[in-house]
Amino acid sequence: MVETIHTDKAPEAIGPYSQAKKVAGLVFTSGQIAIDPSVGKIVVTDIEGQTRQVCENLRNLLAAAGILARQGR
Repeated sequence: MVETIHTDKAPEAIGPYSQAKKVAGLVFTSGQIAIDPSVGKIVVTDIEGQTRQVCENLRNLLAAAGILARQGR
């Protein structure tokens, strides 16, 4: 069974795909860019900040899939 994963804590998919899919305990995420989901655009311009945002987005997707606990910033 394929489960579609969606959370407002990560950017909406920009195209005809979902944020993530869960199949047999595995989670497949779409490509991530440094969009801040609270404003819907890239806010930080340096590589460190963008990397942090991408990791936060992935963390929130994994939490929505039920395989990682959400953490505060």
